[in-house]
Amino acid sequence: MIRIVVTGSECTGKSTLAEALAGHYRSIWVPEYARRFVLAKGSAPDYEDVEAIARGQVALEEASLAEASDFLIQDTDLLSTVVYSRHYYGDCPGWIVSTLSNRAPDLYLLAGIDVPWVPDGKQRDRGDRREEMQELFRRALTDGGFRFVEIQGNRNERLAAATSVIDELLSGVIDELLSG
Repeated sequence: MIRIVVTGSECTGKSTLAEALAGHYRSIWVPEYARRFVLAKGSAPDYEDVEAIARGQVALEEASLAEASDFLIQDTDLLSTVVYSRHYYGDCPGWIVSTLSNRAPDLYLLAGIDVPWVPDGKQRDRGDRREEMQELFRRALTDGGFRFVEIQGNRNERLAAATSVIDELLSGVIDELLSG
């Protein structure tokens, strides 16, 4: 199973890109559980919600993995939970960090902050700190040793850049299978 995760700071077009990629590759995509959680709660999450958000994200991923054939696109994963938990609360439960390491995708697409930021009052609240948040994501990807590519531009440019990188990844996987 090939897994691609779109990640990055808030309001960077992750959902839009994940959905477009799933359509392009005729696959399914996993939505961001935290968004669903915040809508149901009706307010911003707090530290006591971190574990529930992580469990919900993993459950969505597992359900989607069971449905997907060979390829899965995700609109975020536990990396976001770790980054935001550490940023907002100064800590993240250890099991989430270790689970992230054990569930690493084949590729992260780090969505750039070059798109307009739109507040929503409950989840998106750091429009003035986008560069700081983006750097936290970049550092988490680098420090974790995860494979990632930064994706920028308008909707069409992002989709073209992402499909180019994914096609290279898929070509490499096919070449490995044929030579192995």
